[in-house]
Amino acid sequence: MAIILDYQLREQIPHDVEKFPITYFCDELAALPNWAGPLHWHPDFEIATAVSGVLDFQVGQHHVILKAGDSILVNGNILHGIKQLSGDIPDPMPNIVFSGALIASETSDIYQKYIQPVANCDALPFIVFNQKNSWHNEVNQLVKNVYGLMSEQGQCYEMAVQRELSSIFQCIFSNFDELPKTENTRIQINTQIRIQKMLSYIREHYAEAVTLEEIARSANISRSEAGRCFNAYVGCSPVDALIQHRLQVAHRLIKDTTRSLQEISYSCGFNSVHYLAVSFGKPMGIHRDNIVLWVNSAFIWVFVPLF
Repeated sequence: MAIILDYQLREQIPHDVEKFPITYFCDELAALPNWAGPLHWHPDFEIATAVSGVLDFQVGQHHVILKAGDSILVNGNILHGIKQLSGDIPDPMPNIVFSGALIASETSDIYQKYIQPVANCDALPFIVFNQKNSWHNEVNQLVKNVYGLMSEQGQCYEMAVQRELSSIFQCIFSNFDELPKTENTRIQINTQIRIQKMLSYIREHYAEAVTLEEIARSANISRSEAGRCFNAYVGCSPVDALIQHRLQVAHRLIKDTTRSLQEISYSCGFNSVHYLAVSFGKPMGIHRDNIVLWVNSAFIWVFVPLF
């Protein structure tokens, strides 16, 4: 299932909050350009696992390298994204997005004593579970159990999932003091808020003639400050981030629709098919000869295998 974001970069999680607030995903990377997911956020916890390749899991400004068998828990409302660094095929990267209320009601003693301290800890944006630590391995096995239960959905699987998640948070709470904490300064918090606002603006207006000044104004900052924020979190300029988002949308439309290349170009904010093709070539490593071939032929089958 592809990552679907609203205009505020919040991931649209299709689970029923009232009935069973957890969703299982797998093979998301295969549907993403360059096997890389955009920065986004959601109010729920997320746990993801590297299965076969090496993954770069960006959480805020931190880049966490996950090797095969490692898992990560990302706290709620934290900007995060993913990119595969190794392997010839997309890593399955099974992951779950869930509310702490699945384990216990938010008004219960269980939630307030064991879940809330993790959810409300600003110094704990993520927790990595690697294979070099005994209790980490216990969590990794519990996480693997949840993936299996969510995939198969056998009899009473909901109760089993709740039980496994409860055990995961029991492990986390029991080892809470030894978890490495990351102190976020007020500047870092403000920067993340600004990034969220500017990324939201890009997502909402990418089809229009967007300027750097407009992107910066969406966060009430100067153009130079917008550049500093993007370089710190995204590793590129605001305009480059705009182009990358346009390319991601174009990539999806080319694969999933029968619209003409010209229609796709204009709907994604590009002035021409040629500009779209050249833009694809820069970040995605397409050879110029193949770009010309694609533009001249206008056959999608020539274009798609180049990724």
